[in-house]
Amino acid sequence: MPAVKRAKTSFAAGELAPELLGRGDLRAFENGARRLRNVFIQPTGGVTRRPGLRHVLPLPGAARLVPFEFNTEQTYVMVLTDGALRVLQGDAVVATLAGPWSAAMLPQLGFTQSADTLLLVHPAMLPQRVTRTLSGWTIAPWTFVREPFFRFAPLSVALTPSATGGFITIAASEAVFVPGHLGARLRIGGKRVVVTAVPSATLVNAAVEEGLSGTAATTDWDEAAFSNARGWPVSCGFHQDRLVVGGSRDLPNRLWFSRTGDLFNFDTGSGLDDEAIDFGLVSDQVNAIRGVFSGRHLQVFTSGAEWMVTGDPLTPSSIQLNRQTRVGSPVDRLVPPVDVDGATVFVARGGQGVHEFAYTDVSQAYQANDLAILARHIVSTPVSMAYDQRARLLHMVMADGGIGTLTLYRAEQVTAWTRQETAGAFRAVAESDGTVWVVTERDGAFALERFEHGLALDAALTGSAPAPQDAWSGLSYLEGREVGVLADGAPRDSATVAGGAVVIDPAANSVQIGLSYRHEVEPLPPDIITPSAAATGPLRLVAVTFRLLATSALSVDLGRGAEAVPFRRLDTSLLDAAPPSFTGDVTLRGLGWRRDRLRPLWRVEGDAPLPMTLLSVTTEIRMND
Repeated sequence: MPAVKRAKTSFAAGELAPELLGRGDLRAFENGARRLRNVFIQPTGGVTRRPGLRHVLPLPGAARLVPFEFNTEQTYVMVLTDGALRVLQGDAVVATLAGPWSAAMLPQLGFTQSADTLLLVHPAMLPQRVTRTLSGWTIAPWTFVREPFFRFAPLSVALTPSATGGFITIAASEAVFVPGHLGARLRIGGKRVVVTAVPSATLVNAAVEEGLSGTAATTDWDEAAFSNARGWPVSCGFHQDRLVVGGSRDLPNRLWFSRTGDLFNFDTGSGLDDEAIDFGLVSDQVNAIRGVFSGRHLQVFTSGAEWMVTGDPLTPSSIQLNRQTRVGSPVDRLVPPVDVDGATVFVARGGQGVHEFAYTDVSQAYQANDLAILARHIVSTPVSMAYDQRARLLHMVMADGGIGTLTLYRAEQVTAWTRQETAGAFRAVAESDGTVWVVTERDGAFALERFEHGLALDAALTGSAPAPQDAWSGLSYLEGREVGVLADGAPRDSATVAGGAVVIDPAANSVQIGLSYRHEVEPLPPDIITPSAAATGPLRLVAVTFRLLATSALSVDLGRGAEAVPFRRLDTSLLDAAPPSFTGDVTLRGLGWRRDRLRPLWRVEGDAPLPMTLLSVTTEIRMND
């Protein structure tokens, strides 16, 4: 049979799941790949080696990252660890605050920001308010102007106050009080008292805040919706100048809206348009609220479905709640949804779905399209998510320590997944002003790092000196580890960190030192059809041509192991100089016949800390029938 030439001009379908190896009929098969590691997909279809990670800060343990943007010139990232909050501007810690959360609470922490204030919530924690002021940063519990109330006890339970004012005792007809009621408010006949002691399950001491109407037993009473006895908010957000609280420990399916413009006032009053609103999500399935998101409408994500809250403006009389889709969100942690080009991307409860919650004008409803349907093997229990709007990349940290990266251009029909790996594991991700921050765990040690263009190693530091030097220090966090070295732009032999330093020979003026990582690009098996039927005989790769852009190192495996492809150097005497940046075509000859059609015809792989961008691949194949 004559030689068959195929040109692969795009990788815009990303890495496809192994289950699709036989689906040559799919459009994605033509533009997909079998394996893409530590590369990003460009919107034009090429693949490029990902940037390295700069080491910023060692951390005492597991951490949660929260972006904070006050204005375009003042952006921060907040690092929450066990009982502490660190505020970073750039790479510098500008504040360290103590917080009432533990490391075990971090996965369930919810947050939202408005202007100079960040609100933090957890069902087992008094909600906290982090504020940026002219004098620095502060953290303190929320102070409700008016808190919401709810009747938890059976309607038959009556309370009997001992007096109408001052310090009183309140007796209950049944056992309804627990120690967590200490400090909580009760409302008796519409008047508020605060509990000062809990002597027993049927008796409390209280201080009257609003004079009671009498001392007779009454069933007209309720208690604060949020307290140590009933739990605290699960999630929160802002919508139409209202603070929205979604769910609590004992009221997981309830929504509360503050008064308009009065964010901590949840008094429903008489139902006027600007007064507070609260109601429960009642349906045929469990709907524990896992997140609220302000988009075109208020979107409510629950454990079993996604809801739309409408009303323009939202008022007690105009508000409407409609269930849209039945996907559900994770219950073991909060992974806040993110906005991508007007659609809301959220993680599915099952752990292997990433859905795009988008409104369609035709049906006047939301749809939840699965963005991971062709790359199910990459998405495995996401635990953290962030969207880099500048690079148009959605990064999703998985429970196994990898990052699934999605290049998403809806109009151009680009939905391409790749996977990022490092020596160790990724544990959290956040984006702030175009910078992508990650928490890494390496040999049990946690650190804050960030992607940086121009870096080619992970957990890396850079250094420069006016005169060449051979000893470079500051690497104690990598003590005893083998590291890669890029000196004056040229790769050097690996070195081992000893005493927090490495020694290189010859000396250099500038270095990058960090952990090496390997990129891989492997194609899907050839799907070749002859005039009579699908080709099934042995085949041989005659030649392959790689079109490169600004590439300084290329290593290719054509079946005999990876081999570096030499680029022409103008002066071969400069052995320690930075390699040239090559743009153009590289053609390699293949040898040998093969019967295993799943075996890749070629593979681009390597750990050289140098840039690599692959635009297209043209193969020439010969077959026997």
